[in-house]
Amino acid sequence: MANKTFKPTTPARRNMTVPGFEEITKKTPEKSLITVLKKHAGRNNTGKITVRHQGGGNRIKYRIIDFKKNIQDVPAKVLGIEYDPNRTAYIALLQYETGEKTYSIAPVGLTAGDTVVNSANADIKVGNVLPIANIPVGTVIHNIELYPGKGAQLVRSAGAFAQLMAKENGVAQVRLPSGEVRIVRLDCKATIGQVGNTEHENIKIGKAGKKRHMGIRPTVRGSVMNPCDHPHGGGEGRAPIGRPTPVTPWGKPTIGYKTRNKKARTNKFIVKRRNDK
Repeated sequence: MANKTFKPTTPARRNMTVPGFEEITKKTPEKSLITVLKKHAGRNNTGKITVRHQGGGNRIKYRIIDFKKNIQDVPAKVLGIEYDPNRTAYIALLQYETGEKTYSIAPVGLTAGDTVVNSANADIKVGNVLPIANIPVGTVIHNIELYPGKGAQLVRSAGAFAQLMAKENGVAQVRLPSGEVRIVRLDCKATIGQVGNTEHENIKIGKAGKKRHMGIRPTVRGSVMNPCDHPHGGGEGRAPIGRPTPVTPWGKPTIGYKTRNKKARTNKFIVKRRNDK
């Protein structure tokens, strides 16, 4: 699937690219599987902004994705592949033999008419869901659970995939897209294959207005603010920031500063860090 380019009729169109949508086979969402998505513009329950640069954007409905995969040993037919405005990956509408419909992340190679199943005895086929204990070493997987029954938490974005590296002592070692090797329990589920929409990383936004459509507001450089607003602010002319390294608006270093808690409970599950040589 290739991204679509445009003739340079405007400065924005000159470099803008959009998805080709060749994989999309269904244009309207399933009404029973959508819900209202409230906007909070980065504010918490007290009304304070806790995430900056958020607000506005197009109205979108949330598609309810089945990450838990509780329907077991029942084949499901893929009714179509849809676009989801809430995530980078495409989603597949599944209909089980019982008649129930659910949404799932669409992997590469899954097309309308295919059949997938969530079962411990399922074939190693794209879209099937199995416990990691039943997946061969070396298999490419995504939608990985961290806690059995909680639902998939890892490897869900467009083009992402993990690889099952080893199984020993009742746990598995999984190499994540970042390069980190992590321990995952064997009774956690994972889906076979790579997440679809692999060309997403090559998309060029093209214009500032498109970011506003996404609900992202402008980011102002600290060096053009006043000293009361940012540590980089102030000075005559284009002054240097006056610090050894750049910092956040609250004074924390932004380059090379490790923010992970050294006593984090999950440290014991990380076999190899993503930035280890």
